[in-house]
Amino acid sequence: MPRVVAVLRPDGPEVVEPAQPVITVDDLGLTRGDGCFDSGLVTDDGDGHVVRGLDDHLERLTRSAAALEITPPPREAWVSLVDAALAAWDTPGDASLKLVLTRGREWDPDAGPTAWVVVSPRASGRPQRGEGGSDPVRAVTLTRGHPSDAFEDAPWLLGGAKTLSYVVNVAAQREAGRRGAEDVVFTSTDGYALDAPMAGLLVVRDGRWLSTPTGPTGILESLSVATILRAAAEDGQDSAFELVPVEHLYDADGVWLVASSRGPTPVGELDGRPLRVDPDLVARAARYAGF
Repeated sequence: MPRVVAVLRPDGPEVVEPAQPVITVDDLGLTRGDGCFDSGLVTDDGDGHVVRGLDDHLERLTRSAAALEITPPPREAWVSLVDAALAAWDTPGDASLKLVLTRGREWDPDAGPTAWVVVSPRASGRPQRGEGGSDPVRAVTLTRGHPSDAFEDAPWLLGGAKTLSYVVNVAAQREAGRRGAEDVVFTSTDGYALDAPMAGLLVVRDGRWLSTPTGPTGILESLSVATILRAAAEDGQDSAFELVPVEHLYDADGVWLVASSRGPTPVGELDGRPLRVDPDLVARAARYAGF
């Protein structure tokens, strides 16, 4: 698959061969998972590639870095890095962008943080914008092992930070595969739905558009979910961030897993039980998300 990798050097961005190593064996992002990242949708509207909502993604990355107490490069450095990567990207159609920041080298702390971006094609099977939504997926519920307010008085747990420590998320998706499903809805020990390993959760129930609040739950703010809820409210729909009991998913009007480059993906089966998939709602969610 074609990819473009651009690394932030002391003298500015450098586009490198995708197979070229860009971190050292002592980089704390590699050895400790001590870093953060963000990802977004690269759109192609015929006048060149741009990152949708780049400012929002850079702000979220800055918040993640602050939670980790990593001093990030200035915003203009990130913008120049993204611009360099997009200038080297010549594949037609939409793509995905990933921005990565680590604390840097353990053996050379004066070297400062490591920063790079990757542009790559969107994963196969994901809908392109304008297609009106994607096919439903099968999901299972898996517990996160903590109550819904576990992060309220524990900032050291890094709730809401998009860290590089995704091994639990990947393990959860492997467990879903063992259970014959494709994705996961994480749940709290007190019975609420949280989010997915790599996506936010959207629920429409009794005509209300809902998603899990951040803060005490520790979940990551989903920029795409926020976009959908904002568009729903502007369209006259009742929308809110509030905790949704797991049992309310099974009789909801619709359930989606939502991410920037993935778009809103409806869940058609949860724990082996069929969920309602309303084509009109699926198309509306896609429209609200800009797909």
